[in-house]
Amino acid sequence: MAALQPQGDLLRMSHQETWKVQHEKLHVRHRGHEAMHAEMVLILIATLVVAQIVLVQWKQRHCRSYNMVTLLQMWVVPLYFIIRLYWWRFLSTWGMFSVITSYVIFRATRKPLSCRTPRMVYKWFLLIYKLSYAVGVVGYLAIMFTMFGFNVFFRIKAEDSMDVGVIMLFYGLYYGVMGRDFAEICSDYMASTIGYYSMGGMPSRSLGDDICAVCGQKIFVDVDEEGIIEDTYQLSCNHIFHEFCIRGWCIVGKKQTCPYCNEKVDLKRMMSNPWERTHVLYGQLLDWLRYLVAWQPIIIGVVHGINFTLGLE
Repeated sequence: MAALQPQGDLLRMSHQETWKVQHEKLHVRHRGHEAMHAEMVLILIATLVVAQIVLVQWKQRHCRSYNMVTLLQMWVVPLYFIIRLYWWRFLSTWGMFSVITSYVIFRATRKPLSCRTPRMVYKWFLLIYKLSYAVGVVGYLAIMFTMFGFNVFFRIKAEDSMDVGVIMLFYGLYYGVMGRDFAEICSDYMASTIGYYSMGGMPSRSLGDDICAVCGQKIFVDVDEEGIIEDTYQLSCNHIFHEFCIRGWCIVGKKQTCPYCNEKVDLKRMMSNPWERTHVLYGQLLDWLRYLVAWQPIIIGVVHGINFTLGLE
């Protein structure tokens, strides 16, 4: 058999032949372990089901603590791969994002809140959102570009173009998740500090007809007028806001209720442009990625711990 060839013959083999020999060795080593493998698969499926139930219940009953723990894991987990795999390029972008975002969060949690802070916070996270969206789309197009073989026309190696596509897609999705989660935290703190919004109860201040409940500043443009810099938007509950504020609140800050009366916001009506509706799908993709990055490694670690305890290999 090829698995029993001398070491000298193995050194003269091609990469494909060496892989075939290693594959045969793997089959020989695991022969007769079908029952053990079936048990490991059942453990994996059972752990995934139980973990999903626990996470869903946790999110429904204690949404705030769930979001905080998930965000902390999303922020810390990449450090393990940075140190182990020497991802220094990612470390530089991660460090810069962390420093600037820490300063933004510091400004958003100050009391009393500066009148310029809400706009600054939403501008920063809207910039992160747009950049992550653009980088993710370019990465996805690069992957499709390689899979259909268009890289040959530009004399680009498939490995290089695929690596660039995967890296850009990862960067876009990761920072998209982080930006939206931090924006949600800042939105809660700022709106609660201003007083027109309360996470669980009645607002502490009465909202005037010409005040935006998101930033607490006056609205100078009527709903029917066209503004020079931005327009004024009115929700179905008749409360009016600066357009950038309510879009930042709903799209970037992940809120789907009026900041003042908590009535449901119709996102389809707000984003009448078909191109804008892709932001909703992108947000759903980011929510799924959050679970994959933050909780999947822990679930796999639990599965490995169970297998080790039971003596399964």
